[in-house]
Amino acid sequence: MPRFSVIVPAYKVQAYLREALHSVLRQSFADLELIAVDDCSPDGSGELIDELAAADPRVRPVHLPENVGLGRARNAGIEHATGDYLIFLDGDDTLTPGALQATADRLKETGSPDVLVYDYARTYWTGREVRNMQAAQLAEDGPAPFRLAGRPGLLKLLMVVWNKAYSREFIERQGFRFPPGYYEDTPWTYPVLMAAETIATLDRVCVHYRQRRQGNILGTTSRKHFDIFDQYDRVFAHLDARPEFAEWRPVVFRRMVDHYLTVFARPDRLPRRSRPAFLRRARAQYRRHRVPGLRLDPRTRVRHCLVRFAAHRTYRTLRLAKAARLRLGAAAGAVRRGARAALLRLHYRVQLCLPVRDDRAVFAAYRGHGHGGNPGAVEEKVRELAPHLRTAWLAGPAHHHTVPTATRRITPGSAAYWTALARSKYLVHDSGFGHRLVKRRGQVRVQTQRGTPLALTGLDLQDRPAAARTTDFGALLDDVDTWDYVLSGNRHSTLVWERVHPGSYTTLEYGRPANDRLLQAGSREVARLRDGLGIPPGNVAILYAPTSRDHRRAPHRPLDLDRVLRVLGPRFTVLTRAHPVYDQPLSSGEHARLVDVSDHPSVESLCLASDALLTDYSSLMCDYANLDRPIVLYADDLDVYEATRGTYLDLRSCAPGAVAQDEDELIDIFATGHWRGSRSAQLRAAFRARFCGLDDGRAAERVVRHVFLGQSTGLPPMVPLADRRPAPVPPPGEHLPEQSQGPSLLPTYDN
Repeated sequence: MPRFSVIVPAYKVQAYLREALHSVLRQSFADLELIAVDDCSPDGSGELIDELAAADPRVRPVHLPENVGLGRARNAGIEHATGDYLIFLDGDDTLTPGALQATADRLKETGSPDVLVYDYARTYWTGREVRNMQAAQLAEDGPAPFRLAGRPGLLKLLMVVWNKAYSREFIERQGFRFPPGYYEDTPWTYPVLMAAETIATLDRVCVHYRQRRQGNILGTTSRKHFDIFDQYDRVFAHLDARPEFAEWRPVVFRRMVDHYLTVFARPDRLPRRSRPAFLRRARAQYRRHRVPGLRLDPRTRVRHCLVRFAAHRTYRTLRLAKAARLRLGAAAGAVRRGARAALLRLHYRVQLCLPVRDDRAVFAAYRGHGHGGNPGAVEEKVRELAPHLRTAWLAGPAHHHTVPTATRRITPGSAAYWTALARSKYLVHDSGFGHRLVKRRGQVRVQTQRGTPLALTGLDLQDRPAAARTTDFGALLDDVDTWDYVLSGNRHSTLVWERVHPGSYTTLEYGRPANDRLLQAGSREVARLRDGLGIPPGNVAILYAPTSRDHRRAPHRPLDLDRVLRVLGPRFTVLTRAHPVYDQPLSSGEHARLVDVSDHPSVESLCLASDALLTDYSSLMCDYANLDRPIVLYADDLDVYEATRGTYLDLRSCAPGAVAQDEDELIDIFATGHWRGSRSAQLRAAFRARFCGLDDGRAAERVVRHVFLGQSTGLPPMVPLADRRPAPVPPPGEHLPEQSQGPSLLPTYDN
């Protein structure tokens, strides 16, 4: 008897079915049967199911002789199920990696409840993912399992069948089955939650709910949407037959009214001529199931009145009035924005006519993020060595808290922003200020760059359309012409920058200022950072920081990090950091030793806190090598990366440590200790000598003395590589008391 019976009905989903079924079969938890129900689909879904069944004995194909609809197809799957728990998955959705293992663990932890409710995220064809907005209802705090009365907020969740695991014995004992028609989840979900003696929650995204651009059943215009009335009649019939459930009648009634209005308001569901009839039917349902004495807030009362009186014309009038108000508001907003933009352009032109201020310096980092990176390190050193200069940092309000109090905070796009760009002598950035910047006589532009170029960049991207996309190379060269200085961390960087960004600037090959901290931090700061991140004493902390993929809109997630941690055991903690171009984490897992640090403001702090770096092709490896700590590469798609972006190095032959090409090999590298063995140390030493020769902890000082103080000679001498003492890793067991200060928030962003 398998632990899970995963039931997947299929009808006209051949384009998505293989991905859905593979998301089940490739789960790290393998004790399952996959019941794939071909609902007499006219496309190739049935053949695809048979193909997978021939390759994997866990697949049980069920072919129905006629199309019976989604609900009855699920019923057919239930009849064939033998597992302890039933899990339903639609043929165009997918399970997330590690979902079944997390589900099995939570079931065991909560004593095998009747129902386990887990979370989902909507995934769009653009690559965007949006987690369920009611995710707070799935918090695992408090006693578990419980009855619905102990967590009534669960009824606020989307009433669907596929965000839960059901005890098969409970389903059979209660005799639950799906009715025919649209909205078949409604008369299943309410009775199941009410009848369950034991319910538990799993605060983890286990399902990716695909938002299809076209073809979704509920997105088709049809009178079949009238089925919703029969489905709610079934729910209330169930309530009438079970007096002990009477307390839920007001809740279901409110949800019914909201559901009716949702269907009515969607322009893609009801045929235009059927809309008045839909409201009349809703009125009859409202009167039939009305709960006397129900208290409603004013806004809800208006919605109920629209249904109660079938006020179709009133509803249309309100909608038109709302749409008109929104259009007028949008037009007024556009006028205001246009006027403001024109005034700011005029303001900038006026400021360009005023003298440049020799005592002002402006700094900014990638994408307007907070204080950090090379510009942040230089700005700090300017305040130390050149106190006569007044520094300002350009960042959005969300990042103002990262800017030191001694530095002026300026919001991009404001009048102060254009004044600073027009009148400050020094302009320091690690990417660019935008095409509207006018470089004036007397201004000094410092381009700090953001890392060591391992991937192709600049003019080398002209033959790489996936990476270049909409890059305007003419505008790029116009910007290069405004550079006075370019900072370089090593000879490799110098040779690349000067070729791919040809210009008349001066290259300052002084090391990367952002890396100064890696050479200056002490053991107590490292211990404080680990304590602030919640790394248990004695644990091996792995910083997982892959780079972006130009050919992907979402992060590349090749690893089942929950499985990796489960196999490696409690000695390991993984800190996951997604590349800043993405707004999505690397893992949807909620493992206690899997910490998402994507929003942490300082990658240097994360480097200092970790014992090892796990990356792929990120230039962060060149910075991390300064710590002389182990580096492991996970190169599962190196050929694809080289074909789309391209690299300047053959990472197979000059890697800074062990290289893995699949998940099992990666686990073996850490489990056997190869990640910090003698061979890895030899590779790291050669890599460090190649890329870290200039990073001795005084790069920012050299830059400030040369650029801001005019001292081109007599700069601090370079400390030989052999004489440097990188920040140490705390000895096992070292831990700060709870009253210790938190980590210093010196932010930066890796390449």
